[in-house]
Amino acid sequence: MPPAARALLAALLVACPALVAGCAVRVPPAPRITISPASGAVAVPPDAGLVVRAEGGTLTSVLAFAGRDPVPGAFDPARTVWRSSRTLRPGTQYVVNAVATGPQNVTAQVAGRFRTLTPRREVAVASIVPYDGETVGIGMPIIVTFTRPVEERAAVERALVVRGPTEGAWHWASSTQVVYRPRTWWPAGGEVRVTAHLAGVRAAPGTYGSADRSVAFTVGRAMVSTVDTRAHQMVVRQDGRVAQRLPISAGMATTREYTTTSGIHLTMDRGNPVRMVSPGRRKGDPGYYDKLIDYAVRISNSGEYVHALDNVWAQGRANVSHGCVNVRPDQARWFYEHALRGDPVIVTGTTRHLEWNNGWSYWQLSWPRWLAGSALRHDAAETPSAVS
Repeated sequence: MPPAARALLAALLVACPALVAGCAVRVPPAPRITISPASGAVAVPPDAGLVVRAEGGTLTSVLAFAGRDPVPGAFDPARTVWRSSRTLRPGTQYVVNAVATGPQNVTAQVAGRFRTLTPRREVAVASIVPYDGETVGIGMPIIVTFTRPVEERAAVERALVVRGPTEGAWHWASSTQVVYRPRTWWPAGGEVRVTAHLAGVRAAPGTYGSADRSVAFTVGRAMVSTVDTRAHQMVVRQDGRVAQRLPISAGMATTREYTTTSGIHLTMDRGNPVRMVSPGRRKGDPGYYDKLIDYAVRISNSGEYVHALDNVWAQGRANVSHGCVNVRPDQARWFYEHALRGDPVIVTGTTRHLEWNNGWSYWQLSWPRWLAGSALRHDAAETPSAVS
């Protein structure tokens, strides 16, 4: 090789590494994805929830399944964190797949699985009133009864979501029952849905909710009845218009149990006939009775009904009943056929006050007193209900 060629080759060999190094492309590191609970974890507390985070990038996809059911969740505004919307289901295997993208479209993907604990005890919703698909009156409460006592009332209350047309709140009637009431009457024709997101909620030490429960109901026409025991009259209004005027006879008031209670009652159930037996008396005692009464609509737990009785001589003139409001049979039938559960019946004129927990008499409490029975603070940060 000529000397000139050898010199050129040597120069190129020296220069090439520098040229190659100067043209190198630096690939940024892939985003780091973490899943909590960690993959492989067992006996995970369900109330911890599921959280997926990305460092050095943003989350583009998070898919989580509880068994075969997708787990609902949401990203934060920066899409660096995804959180499950609710607590997790007890005794269930979860599978998670997450993808994140960093600078220059560098992606990372992580998969994991874990299992939540099987609790020592479970609590479930024993019943919800009203029932799914029911049409109710404008005063209807929502009554949720649990299978076990609830100690962590705030946690359980947060899991109870009401979607409806007006403001309302929960009030704990006992350790196993919580009641929702709107601040004012439900609007006629309103649609309401209540969901107990109870699965995985810690209700007491070692006790978790076992399953969710949901019902939807419709508010019917606005029917409000007013009973004036002194004037011996009952007026029924539908959507503000007088539908019926009924002469009545109320409690004779010779004893407390024979005194009709004054206050805001709600119609609770009905029967045709209903067997009525004198309270605290045995057969042969003075004042004892055992009768089948037609077209009876119950308005309290202390034995009060609006019902039929062929007692026309007293109706509109005198109070001679054992505490119920009796009306002419044809008018009682009309009321029986038109009443919905949750229709207000407002009684005035007696010396016996209706207790707030006598039947569904929750409207006896003022709104501040009702709010005092909630386990949650009632401010903008923590509200017990939702208005849609």
